[in-house]
Amino acid sequence: MSRKARALVRLDAIRHNYRLAKSLHPTTKAVAVVKADAYGHGAVAVARMLESEADAFGVASIEEAMVLREAGVNAPVTLLEGFFDPSELPLIDQHGLWSVVHSTHQIDALSRYTPSAPINVWLKMDSGMHRLGIPVTEFRSAYDRLRALPHIGEIVLMTHFACADELSSPATHQQIQCFQQTVQGIQAPHSLSNSPATLGWPEAKGDWLRPGIMLYGISPFDVDQTHATQLQPAMSLLSEVIAIREIQQGESVGYGASWTAGRATRVGTVAMGYGDGFPRQAKSGTPVMVNGERTQIIGRVSMDMMTVDLTDVPSAGIGASVELWGENLSINEIAGYCDTIPYTLVTGLTNRVVRHYL
Repeated sequence: MSRKARALVRLDAIRHNYRLAKSLHPTTKAVAVVKADAYGHGAVAVARMLESEADAFGVASIEEAMVLREAGVNAPVTLLEGFFDPSELPLIDQHGLWSVVHSTHQIDALSRYTPSAPINVWLKMDSGMHRLGIPVTEFRSAYDRLRALPHIGEIVLMTHFACADELSSPATHQQIQCFQQTVQGIQAPHSLSNSPATLGWPEAKGDWLRPGIMLYGISPFDVDQTHATQLQPAMSLLSEVIAIREIQQGESVGYGASWTAGRATRVGTVAMGYGDGFPRQAKSGTPVMVNGERTQIIGRVSMDMMTVDLTDVPSAGIGASVELWGENLSINEIAGYCDTIPYTLVTGLTNRVVRHYL
């Protein structure tokens, strides 16, 4: 490998974070969510590492599920958006997949299909997010329809929170109450908790957790939270300095001359840009670590490169190590400088960034 833009992924950190989720709610099971290529970390590598202890995996689509099956991952896999078309049901049947059911048209399709073995489903309630889910007023009848089908196995009752990452928001309490009132009397397992609920809303634990972003050591909160501080970052985005130049006060750097030196400045060029998935909207002043010392991006991020201020990092020469986020630089902090959230940073990395696993 010649170009040094790369992501170092610590599988032991992901294992630690999964175990943290389970330890917070010892009587529950947990779906390890590996959708979107495990949030950019590599679904196959993550699933292979966790398979011996994960209770199930969660993906967004049949295509993502098949990637795991073709890689030899045989643990239960849940389609978190369910099936999009009845033509997927033979694959669900053949590969023993579990499917979310969030619409009556999916129940209609299941009623017309006879699988070789019972299909386990997760019946999703719209308790207030209004994205996917059976309306509260129709939920019981949907459950009764599914339960009456002889080829439906276990039914897990689930919902998804809109504001669980806002610890002071009343919305999560309202959704919990709505869910509990609606399912009262139904004897079935419950699943409510995504990552922020797993960490910060113990009353929502249910029988199944669904940890996603927390598996990768990323806090879902924009404030400090006790359990989130125990997460271990799984990914470090790394590169190297490939060129250095000296500019004088008043000279500018990069496209649009958007940054102008206020002093004589030593400028380092780094092999990392928006073609790698690092956001173009990162502001001048966005932190980076060079040779273990904190400095900042100056000028606009371009497709293949960015420029950083090396004036106060005299040890940095050609080949100096650069960390864009990771163990020494919080991805949450970087997301703030980019007017986005950590989810978009890790899932937006392109295939040019080679993943290396420890």
